[in-house]
Amino acid sequence: MKIKVKRFEELTTSELYEILRCRAEVFIVGQHCNYQDIDGADKASTHIYFEEDGSILAYLRVIDPGVKFPAASIGRVLTMNEFRGHGLARKLMLEGISVAQKLSDTIEIEAQSYLVDFYRSLGFRETSEEYLIDGLPHISMVLNISK
Repeated sequence: MKIKVKRFEELTTSELYEILRCRAEVFIVGQHCNYQDIDGADKASTHIYFEEDGSILAYLRVIDPGVKFPAASIGRVLTMNEFRGHGLARKLMLEGISVAQKLSDTIEIEAQSYLVDFYRSLGFRETSEEYLIDGLPHISMVLNISK
């Protein structure tokens, strides 16, 4: 298992296909949520994922400041079902935070509400009440980085 960190333009066609396939499997099919996954932010993102034999085990993207929020943001965090419970999401988030802190002294996320405790454990704090995105409850959270 290797961690890969790539800007959009560095991704191969096969890697991009696998990223989009995994995101569709987890967020669209798995959560029964019809939404526009390909939102234009991928081109202004660093894609970080654990890969083994060409398959993605866990994934996230770090979006450049000024694209979604004034600060850097992290999103589309996922672990494929068969690899949950092995600490990959935490390792992936720590790498994502490391990449994001080079871009911004603040990281903003829109966390699914059931994951708030996980993000709190990484130092994020809530900045909103619960709201819906594509029918799923979310809470805005922020992590301030000391440089």
